[in-house]
Amino acid sequence: MRKVKITQGEYYHIYNRGNGKQNIFLEEKDKARLLFLIIHFQSPMVFRNMDRFVSNYMKYRTFNLSKNETEKIIKKRKVELSVFAFMPNHFHLVVKEVGEKGISEYMQRVQNAYTKYFNTKYEKSGHLFQGPFKIKHVEDNEQLIHLSAYVHRNPREIKEWKGKENQYPWSSHTDYFKENRWGGLLLKEIIENQFKNQSDYDSFVKNSGTKMETESEEYEIK
Repeated sequence: MRKVKITQGEYYHIYNRGNGKQNIFLEEKDKARLLFLIIHFQSPMVFRNMDRFVSNYMKYRTFNLSKNETEKIIKKRKVELSVFAFMPNHFHLVVKEVGEKGISEYMQRVQNAYTKYFNTKYEKSGHLFQGPFKIKHVEDNEQLIHLSAYVHRNPREIKEWKGKENQYPWSSHTDYFKENRWGGLLLKEIIENQFKNQSDYDSFVKNSGTKMETESEEYEIK
């Protein structure tokens, strides 16, 4: 049983990494697949032929869901996604529970669907992730904004993205203060509205490093 009690209306930091620290993405299309899942599995809706949506994203940088489908997800969702970032062997999400058992059902669907996809594609078997997802309750607003900065700083660990974290395509940072690629499927306002503009937030992300490094135990994937 989990030590963290999940309560509706509260925010949580969710993260996991590859089993044995293995990479969970072997090509860009894999990232697009997980991206589709975390964006659209916020509701219990079932999607057919996800390959079509992912292939469309690889060509045009849009999954091309209809307005009607998007509205259904928003109406029926059991979690609200605010922050995300993918790294070669792990991921981070910040989500709010808005429906009963929302996070548990969401993450079970996401991890199971991605593992099945990955194992089928690469002819593997067994666990892709290092056990069940990890989760920590976000205690207050200060922790929430620092957590968003921590997640959005992650891509600086990738050599070619250091100093360009706000342009990293596999993170929600690029959606802050610019065009939100996901519309109502990414609720960034809880954080964005606390800053004057993009430069103000980017500066906060960069300068929050010292504080977060001293509290790294709170966020570290083990």
